[in-house]
Amino acid sequence: MYAIVKTGGKQYKVAVGDVVEVEKLEGTPGTELNLAAVLVVDGTDVTSDADALAKVSVTGKVVEQTKGPKIRIHKFKNKTGYHKRQGHRQKLTRVEVTGISK
Repeated sequence: MYAIVKTGGKQYKVAVGDVVEVEKLEGTPGTELNLAAVLVVDGTDVTSDADALAKVSVTGKVVEQTKGPKIRIHKFKNKTGYHKRQGHRQKLTRVEVTGISK
């Protein structure tokens, strides 16, 4: 059994026991949270109806708060001497999926 969950504007395929990195969610390590299911597949049974998905709960546990890789941004304009350098590290949360119930 696996589910497609939506968080942070993105969708992730998860099964029980998976650890996924999602955009930052509030909570300290050990905090339980619920993820919104978009689709649930159980063998040949596929659930995508909104009413049926309202009864589905995908639970997870926060493993750690972390940061993604450093992204370097360099802006340049020709013939003017303009250079701008900037960096960014996205804040992420590692979540372990503990259960999918219908």
